[in-house]
Amino acid sequence: MRHRNFIVAAMMALVMALTTTAAYAESGAAKIEDCIEVVKAIKAIPEKGVPPMLFKDAQAIAIIPAVVKVGFVIGGRYGTGVVTVRDEKGKWTDPVFIKIAGGSLGWQIGAESTDLLLVFKTKKSAEGIFQGRFTLGADASVAAGPVGRSAEGATDLTLKAEIYSYSRSRGLFAGVALNGAAIMVDDDANASYYGRKYLGPRSVVAGEGVERSRAVAELLELL
Repeated sequence: MRHRNFIVAAMMALVMALTTTAAYAESGAAKIEDCIEVVKAIKAIPEKGVPPMLFKDAQAIAIIPAVVKVGFVIGGRYGTGVVTVRDEKGKWTDPVFIKIAGGSLGWQIGAESTDLLLVFKTKKSAEGIFQGRFTLGADASVAAGPVGRSAEGATDLTLKAEIYSYSRSRGLFAGVALNGAAIMVDDDANASYYGRKYLGPRSVVAGEGVERSRAVAELLELL
């Protein structure tokens, strides 16, 4: 029992440390710029990146640059980014700021920073994020996404996974398993970026009182 309590306490301390580090990270505007760079990188390597067909059929896309993953027996992952969904006219909505966190057990050591990209096949899955804590693999099925144009005709794209996940490290994209990672709306980041307290995610995607910046317009145009 003591061993279990130690493991739980250590995991909580690790996630808190990652959260504290992120608190000193970039502003919302800089985060949008980072998301733009991630999408540009995808488009620069179409033969080895995310299949264009997935973008075409996506109902929502989450971009989480520079996710920090550290581990020493107990591993943890934390990062912040944005999610945008398609509206009724097929246009991308203003982005909602989100954060992702997760832990894992097992022998591991080291630290790394990677960009994450989540492609949602259904709008229902994205809506789950707006309802509170959303766990990949539990609240929606998630699978490592196929890579490259040659994957567009593969059966992977017609399987039952609701979300396809990718990581970008050293300039290359690859599918990545993210079961157990939790995604939450970053209320503080949304209030800070849009200049409104208590701004709900549905108000953001509806464009209620939200002024679209030039950087956001560029990001959505790239998508």
